[in-house]
Amino acid sequence: MELSKMYIMQRELDAFIQKNRTKNTNTFREKGLALLVELAELANETRSFKFWSTKGPSANEVILEEYVDSIHFLLSLGIEKGFDDLTRWPEKEVAGDLTELFLKTTESIIEFLNELTIESYEDVWIHYGAIAKSLGFTYANIIDAYVMKNEENFNRQNSGY
Repeated sequence: MELSKMYIMQRELDAFIQKNRTKNTNTFREKGLALLVELAELANETRSFKFWSTKGPSANEVILEEYVDSIHFLLSLGIEKGFDDLTRWPEKEVAGDLTELFLKTTESIIEFLNELTIESYEDVWIHYGAIAKSLGFTYANIIDAYVMKNEENFNRQNSGY
């Protein structure tokens, strides 16, 4: 999947947020933690790990929205480190059920935050792709949801979110 359009949109949102916020610090680590939190929120909505509960997962649109919340931060981290020339979503098979994919993705994010290489960044994308595949999301689903959420994020910034 082509990522260039999403990088452009994310760069515009990041610039808007940067221009309109009062705190002017390096936000890389905060965005890294935000990515981990969004991944956890996604896992919570899928309920894949909740062996003790009979309640099913949230609606697909809720899960997809949580998924693209992560993509916003993943794009932003790449922009901040100059990895936004990654034009195609890297693909590779990742084994495991959804719970295992969440754990492996968490590990890949932490590795990226500590190593800051293009290879570790691509690995995070690979793991997010494996989660998308496991959830049955297509690239078209992801792009459409990202565009809608990006617009919502601009609106939130304008309303003092």
